[in-house]
Amino acid sequence: MKHKSKNIPFKKHAYLEGPKPRLHELSFVWKVFKEFIQAFRVLHFKSPCITVFGSARFKEDHTYYIAAREFGKRIAAMGFTTMTGGGPGIMEAANRGAFENRGYSIGCNIKLPFEQHENPYLHQSFTFNYFFTRKVVMVKYSYAFIIMPGGFGTMDEFFETITLIQTKTINDFPVVLFGKKYYESLMKYIEEMIEQKTIAADDLKLVLLTDDFDEAMQHIKTYMKEHYKKHKVCKKHWWLFEGM
Repeated sequence: MKHKSKNIPFKKHAYLEGPKPRLHELSFVWKVFKEFIQAFRVLHFKSPCITVFGSARFKEDHTYYIAAREFGKRIAAMGFTTMTGGGPGIMEAANRGAFENRGYSIGCNIKLPFEQHENPYLHQSFTFNYFFTRKVVMVKYSYAFIIMPGGFGTMDEFFETITLIQTKTINDFPVVLFGKKYYESLMKYIEEMIEQKTIAADDLKLVLLTDDFDEAMQHIKTYMKEHYKKHKVCKKHWWLFEGM
């Protein structure tokens, strides 16, 4: 039997704690379902996205903020939607670049103990309770991924995305790691993985490490030219409340 420690505060919203009452579990499943449906019914009618991951901590005058803003502009120029985690820093910068270049800008925000705020450059915003539902949405509707410098969250998003590509769960989607100096040590460790045969060299064939905007966008465009097919925009049905 589990006992609450006097030294560790009880996590009111934690859900990985083993079995709970059936009604509680049903409520949890419903919340997950609701988060997916709210995002799916909107993104189903939007142009495909390019997702930009990165730290929430960089300010407006930081080199990487300026770079992410440029990526947002270039994504908009391609006619794609810019998707981010919806918060400040790199996320704000990418959304801002798209917004300022008349592109569509989407944010998938997350409820956190310190209340991550939404940035003001979003045409559409979703707020998720759970990281895993958020990540599903950010991957499901994206045709490419730009990984800017970031912390644990960014690393989680990068490695989950590359794992999905490695396991063919998603196929041949290009990944740009932007920031050679920042990612130098990480890439050396990944090369060690290849050396130790825990991954294959082919697992990285779609990953580009660069500091060059043109090279990054060309890497994405090459994939688009070979694999991307424009899909007919689905018609909204009023009886599904899709016009609301």
